[in-house]
Amino acid sequence: MNFTIELLNEKIDVKVIKRRTTKHTYLRLRSKNLIEISTNIYFTKNDAKYLIENKIEWLEKRLQFLKTNCLSSREYYFLGTKYEMGNIKIDFDIFYKEKSKEILPRIVDKYSNMMKLFPTKLKYRKNKRVWGSCNYKNEINFNINLMKLPMELIEYVVIHELAHIKHKNHSKKFWNLVEYYCEDYKKREKLFRNFL
Repeated sequence: MNFTIELLNEKIDVKVIKRRTTKHTYLRLRSKNLIEISTNIYFTKNDAKYLIENKIEWLEKRLQFLKTNCLSSREYYFLGTKYEMGNIKIDFDIFYKEKSKEILPRIVDKYSNMMKLFPTKLKYRKNKRVWGSCNYKNEINFNINLMKLPMELIEYVVIHELAHIKHKNHSKKFWNLVEYYCEDYKKREKLFRNFL
């Protein structure tokens, strides 16, 4: 189900994704011109409009932020700083992957030794939705787009994934472990929005 709304004098597409397995409803502003709603199969167009009305203040604030912080086609982020490309052509998939392999192992070593939690393998991929993941073999996969983020956020993702070596869930014990090594993790999580 798709429709269009007007927000801050801009036309915004609304895409509603329905799945039988989805129990909750999630609203995301994916870009300056796309709102995405993930929900269950019983969710109607009127439900979507009602949800948007209730979140209008947040959406307007977020849209304004995106408009002022959006990168131009000649700009990119590296370690939280915005750079101009100039006339150089950059393959960002290669650039971010190389930088990931160079920078992330050092951070993982630092926190592995502190936390006494050691991954069996590090992998680097371009993911759309997750910054990192840890599987049952204790292999950690990092999103190469982490290289766009400031160091404090990269460190948080490393701590988060290392904590999954000990706790394969998001239980209270897991969050206590994360907080022990990253006291302000809740504040850091909010900063991710600046780089999405």
